[in-house]
Amino acid sequence: MTESPMDLALRLAQEAADVGEAPIGAVIMEGTRILAAERNRMQALRDPTAHAEMLAIRAALAARNTGRLDGCDLYVTLEPCAMCAGAIAHTRLRRVYFAAEDIKAGAVENGIRLFDQPTCHHHPEVISGVSAGRAEAMLTAFFRKLR
Repeated sequence: MTESPMDLALRLAQEAADVGEAPIGAVIMEGTRILAAERNRMQALRDPTAHAEMLAIRAALAARNTGRLDGCDLYVTLEPCAMCAGAIAHTRLRRVYFAAEDIKAGAVENGIRLFDQPTCHHHPEVISGVSAGRAEAMLTAFFRKLR
């Protein structure tokens, strides 16, 4: 059996945790083709914008050699923040699958709910809770170690 896009995102999240990064992974698919697979790299790159989603979006745009990701789907282990949700809207991703909710900083189903705003020019389909238990357990374990 091949690895699902969310399983790959979860594996990348674990890789991030293993090197001290917040355990978040993101995969962008164009049909059955993986365009990009990234993990958080904020500490390694010393860049607060180096979220898994942002890195995956940049890599997918480069792979497609275009400024849009219409027809593509994002799989991410944590609900996107406002920055990432904005990038999702601007690149016109078709669908967003996310695992764990982010009650504090999420901007899709929590917080500002960016895609529901009348000023948001693109509204991707959102499917939440995909492998949520696995992602939540990984996040809880990671942040428990920091405290």
